Amino acid sequence: MESNGYIHVYTGNGKGKTTAAFGLAVRALCAGKSVYVGQFVKSMKYNKTKIERLFNGSDPAFGPIRIEQLGRGCFIGKDPEPADRKAAGKGWARCADLLRSGEYDVVILDELTIALHFGLLSTAVVLDVLRNRHPAVEVVITGRYAPQALLETADLVTEMRDVKHYYAQGIQSRDGIDR
Repeated sequence: MESNGYIHVYTGNGKGKTTAAFGLAVRALCAGKSVYVGQFVKSMKYNKTKIERLFNGSDPAFGPIRIEQLGRGCFIGKDPEPADRKAAGKGWARCADLLRSGEYDVVILDELTIALHFGLLSTAVVLDVLRNRHPAVEVVITGRYAPQALLETADLVTEMRDVKHYYAQGIQSRDGIDR
């Protein structure tokens, strides 16, 4: 059994960072591992979060999953408010406890880099917790604008690059495909 957890970062301006993290979550769950997903910035449950209902209690061969929204919504066209900082701080405290405890085999910190980019959380504090987490915890961090210090700390970095996207043609987010 693998005892060393690694830090993954999925970043860049392309589509698929959260989707890739949820793909890893499904693989982990099917291997009997437990998964926690903390979604910074996001305040609503998208279709992919329904895997929580599918896996919890359906079959003892699958690991459990817990998904929590730790933010108040995205910042497109606006600046974060004090309540956003408070929500991010409270969410990070929860995640830091879970990272240290080893309660979950895999911890996904969705859109954490956005919280860092907008100054809702301190990169130095986040890196300290990541370096001092339970050694078996696998960590997946998603979002644009990953700070260089995080990229240097990570064991695996994948950059999603936007080459072409139908959004540019005015196509809106489609249910079951994009959300």
